[in-house]
Amino acid sequence: MEKLATAWAIFQGLLLEALPFLLLGVAISGLARWLVPQTNWVDRLPRNPISAPIIGALMGFALPACECGNVPVARRLLASGAPLGTAFGFLFAAPVLNPIVLASTWAAFPNQPWLLIARPLGAFLIALLLSALLVQLPEPQLLEGALLSERRMSQPLSKLGLLDRSSGLIGAALPDTKPKRVERPSMGLIIDQSSREFLDLLALLVLGCIIAALVQTWLPRSWLLAVGGAPTLSILALMMLAVVVSVCSSVDAFLALGFAAQVTPGALLAFLLLGPVVDLKLAGLFTVLLRPRAIAITALAASVGVLLIGQWVNLWFL
Repeated sequence: MEKLATAWAIFQGLLLEALPFLLLGVAISGLARWLVPQTNWVDRLPRNPISAPIIGALMGFALPACECGNVPVARRLLASGAPLGTAFGFLFAAPVLNPIVLASTWAAFPNQPWLLIARPLGAFLIALLLSALLVQLPEPQLLEGALLSERRMSQPLSKLGLLDRSSGLIGAALPDTKPKRVERPSMGLIIDQSSREFLDLLALLVLGCIIAALVQTWLPRSWLLAVGGAPTLSILALMMLAVVVSVCSSVDAFLALGFAAQVTPGALLAFLLLGPVVDLKLAGLFTVLLRPRAIAITALAASVGVLLIGQWVNLWFL
């Protein structure tokens, strides 16, 4: 009964600390859905292979959302004809490079200022790596079928013919090639979507808090210390935990706080970097953007990149 009471206390503490950030993240996510990118704005985005993903990553400050909220925004960017690098830079960096996540990381680890620099920097590097890899694939092998069709329809006929658009009939009038503004969804629809998102994320958050509380309470401390103290094994263990727990980036720092003292610095950073890019929840969400091969490349490249960053951090601190 004593362990159960301890686990319950830990669970309540984690949940109460994380809920305000979850609410704020969902609210901003709903605002981002309402302020969808308009065509004339998308056309001004840089198409340079170097600057495009950098601008996309920095857009996380303007459209802050967790990994769940930024998927529909990234899809709208791609469907509107935005450069691939910009959309992917935003998709992979925005879950960390936004004020909500940075504030929650600072609130959870006020005595570890290095983490406030290493986490956004690491997320920025991972986003650039993934963007550089994915843009090498042809669009038909990269983008999901329905999204690819929408993207092709947004291209002017001077760049993409009717046959490539997979639309139009011989002898039919040419479609209007003028960019169309994307209509904003109604506020009622936004509230409904945000409510559903909050309930879904709340369920995942509760599950993550339960797992963290059980790990802290019942897992033998000697075993956790043995795993957490190994430079490489600790990183792999925390990467696997990040994938399985699938907690929103707005609140994952509070979960990491529960076992931060038992793991290496590189493993702690790896947990905070990999979860916003690769987890079980995102595996389903990414299917509205990418084909299975592209998702597999994303997961593998992100895992290798995070492992290397974690190893470098451990070499620096240990």
